[in-house]
Amino acid sequence: MEPDTAGFFEEPDDYYPPSPPPTSQVYTLQSGKTITLHLVGHSPLEAHHLWNGSRVISKYFETHVAEAQGRTVLELGAGAGLPSIVCSILGAEKVVVTDFPDPDLVVNMKKNILGCELLAGADGESENSPIIADGYVWGADPTHLLAHLKPVKKDRFDVLILADLLFRHSEHRNMISTIEATMSRKKTSTAFVCFTSYRPWLQHKDLAFFDIARERGFLVEKILEEKMDKAMFENDPGDEEVRKTVTGFTLRWPEEKCI
Repeated sequence: MEPDTAGFFEEPDDYYPPSPPPTSQVYTLQSGKTITLHLVGHSPLEAHHLWNGSRVISKYFETHVAEAQGRTVLELGAGAGLPSIVCSILGAEKVVVTDFPDPDLVVNMKKNILGCELLAGADGESENSPIIADGYVWGADPTHLLAHLKPVKKDRFDVLILADLLFRHSEHRNMISTIEATMSRKKTSTAFVCFTSYRPWLQHKDLAFFDIARERGFLVEKILEEKMDKAMFENDPGDEEVRKTVTGFTLRWPEEKCI
């Protein structure tokens, strides 16, 4: 008689630990109004966090409204998309918020757009929406991202946002290639790069991003430094003061590269 092996190789229901449930966080604008941001339950791309860099650069735009108002904006590695949503609220002409083309990440960005009562007429996907969510791999062909600018008769973006991405050292060149391919060749065009060195012993590798940017001909300028009340990951190793510090830089085209 053959042994009954039905179900023998099936794992029990509780064999794997369940994925953490989705969470949400609230960002308060200087007006006192709030934005509720949904975060995916877990992501190997770290999109389940609302990073300090995104909070700080969002606050920067609130105090420097002209950097966003009436401009076209592209955010890379956006996660919840807070800076993009803030720019759209401040009157950006068109915002394209992107992250890795994982369905859960893109759907979550759209959910945050649809759920924001301060975004009038935004659905996150139609071409007439003032803010659109899309998937994108750094360094890849950005044609589909640039196509979102057709309704506003632009061919490239005035503003790029990179918030807390520099810990991905192997992707620095791809990030800069994307800036080159998508940022309008104007003196006023700006890529905002805001980050914390969450691993202080690798801070030199984070900062190497700016060495590559200079090699590619960009003008690099430090524009802000803010000390948070506490480190984002309080139990992590390394200098706590470094882990509490958020720094912001800009990348701009030199005059000879402008059109």
